[in-house]
Amino acid sequence: MDTPYIIEMLHITKRFPGIIANDDVTLQLKRGEIHALLGENGAGKSTLMSVLFGLYQAEEGEIHMNGKKVEINDPNDANALGIGMVHQHFKLVECFSVLDNIILGVESTKGGFLQKDEARKKVMALSEKYGLHVDPDAKIEDITVGMQQRTEILKMLYRENDILIFDEPTAVLTPQEIKELMQIMKNLAAEGKSILFISHKLAEIMEVADRCSVLRKGKYIGTVETKNTTMEELSAMMVGRNVNFHVDKKPSEPGKPVLEVKNMTVASKVHKNNAVKNVSLTVRAGEIVCLAGIDGNGQTEFVYGLTGLEPLVSGTITLCGEDITKAKIRERSLKGMSHIPEDRHKHGLVLDYSLEDNLVLQRYFEPEFTNKAGFLRRDNIRSYADRLIEEYDIRSGQGPITKARAMSGGNQQKAIIAREIDKKPELLVAVQPTRGLDVGAIEGVHKSLIEQRDAGKAVLLVSLELDEVMDVPDRILVMYEGEIVGELDPKATTQEELGLYMAGAKRDEVKA
Repeated sequence: MDTPYIIEMLHITKRFPGIIANDDVTLQLKRGEIHALLGENGAGKSTLMSVLFGLYQAEEGEIHMNGKKVEINDPNDANALGIGMVHQHFKLVECFSVLDNIILGVESTKGGFLQKDEARKKVMALSEKYGLHVDPDAKIEDITVGMQQRTEILKMLYRENDILIFDEPTAVLTPQEIKELMQIMKNLAAEGKSILFISHKLAEIMEVADRCSVLRKGKYIGTVETKNTTMEELSAMMVGRNVNFHVDKKPSEPGKPVLEVKNMTVASKVHKNNAVKNVSLTVRAGEIVCLAGIDGNGQTEFVYGLTGLEPLVSGTITLCGEDITKAKIRERSLKGMSHIPEDRHKHGLVLDYSLEDNLVLQRYFEPEFTNKAGFLRRDNIRSYADRLIEEYDIRSGQGPITKARAMSGGNQQKAIIAREIDKKPELLVAVQPTRGLDVGAIEGVHKSLIEQRDAGKAVLLVSLELDEVMDVPDRILVMYEGEIVGELDPKATTQEELGLYMAGAKRDEVKA
């Protein structure tokens, strides 16, 4: 039977304890098309793609390839059928090099020895062809999340897969990298590859996808051609209501300095030069300051130095008038600093702990949660977790007892945001806070940041999202090659001017 579809997932149902992740979902992918899969956090998008890639087996339904039923019991079966997947949370071995990760599982050997020279040539040719520039010898643990993303994409291209699944591929990329990736996807589709593209970013879907299928709470809502729809229509299909894309806020009224950083220098783990060079800045009560820049220009190391994850080479940090330069992480937390980290798995959650335990990670020792004998007050922890789950709409199969690892990426992010904001900090350091969130949840996070500001708190936002950088903060500080090269007023600047500062083409004298 001749069919226009290369892949058909027919009436797929996948259950987990306490939740039906996919409820009778049908998805059809045409040859050579880019097909977007859209839905809220926890709508079942990644689960559906994991069924296609063989990571999960559906309880009901069938998968057809070119009109014939296929059995996909594990990722090896998927790879044999030409299906590759770039996961939202990367599947990389941190202590291995970029090259070793790309060839892992499909290594060429001769006489029992690895033949890396040919593999290196092939990887470098692919990286050149698609503009995915990487250092093949760098260790995964030493490179940025943007570089790790490129490694994952090269891993898939190296295997010459024809059906490519991208699960939130732009969540960690800079605006420039996103543009490049969009072009790469178009080029791959033009070469005859078929792409399934999970995203929350409506503008990207409108730009790159031919068709878009929408899931809501595990159910299939419908498929539309992107040229015949609008972002507003897609967002209403996704969340079941109209979403406000504009950030509403009144003018800020900055008060006294909450955070003062003077002449901060932080070493780089990747090269001999310092990653942060003599940076000074101030964040006042009642304002949101955004640290903007292209990924890899020292923002990550600046935040590590600020929050105590890395020592400073030199410089001082003052929080609410107190020197915390050498304070431990818990001390900084107790003195009024909250941190929504860039890497939620590495620094935000203990993945094998329950959701409720993750929500009290930095407060479990307080009298509310621990009695005088040193035992946890489990009932109090449960009721506290229930309140945050309700307030921040954190969705999971088994509520507070769900393991963090079993939750969707977006709901893991919501849990961290809930925990950090509920500590009522004097300074909230929010790094990529909306990474992996759907439009409804992004609206909620932006509202929370504005509420913190209006309550007289200081907010330092670190973001790679140009829309977020332009809409949310009261001041923008641009970081380039470890230095602050510009201070901009979001109301009086343009994305183009911001882009020039981020690329190092413009510099001005910054008064932090």
